[in-house]
Amino acid sequence: MKVVYFTVTGQTRRFVKKLAVSDPYEIDGIDPEHEVNEPFVLIVPSYSDPAITEPVDEFLSYGTNSKNLKGIVGNGNRNFAELFIITAKELAHKYQKPIIYAFEFNGTPRDVENFRKAVKKLES
Repeated sequence: MKVVYFTVTGQTRRFVKKLAVSDPYEIDGIDPEHEVNEPFVLIVPSYSDPAITEPVDEFLSYGTNSKNLKGIVGNGNRNFAELFIITAKELAHKYQKPIIYAFEFNGTPRDVENFRKAVKKLES
């Protein structure tokens, strides 16, 4: 399954690099209108200000992207309590898609393994 992600600080990109998946797609904050014509999982960082993650909404609203979205993965910092994976929670609610995994910062080897298991379960 394709991996699509958004990053502001680069932490999400570092996690995606650890996944070693072929052809991941990074949502471009300047031009988010890109159609992904296959099923994908979306990895997003946590920000309480929706203006920061607005490109993600623009991306999901474009073409068939929201239809092809199969699951959401959130990352953030658990020290922020209710704000941990807040963006993933908001997107899951808005687009009625499951949160399949959550991790902190740029993830650990265990997070990579658990992510792969979650995606495999989603595919079956």
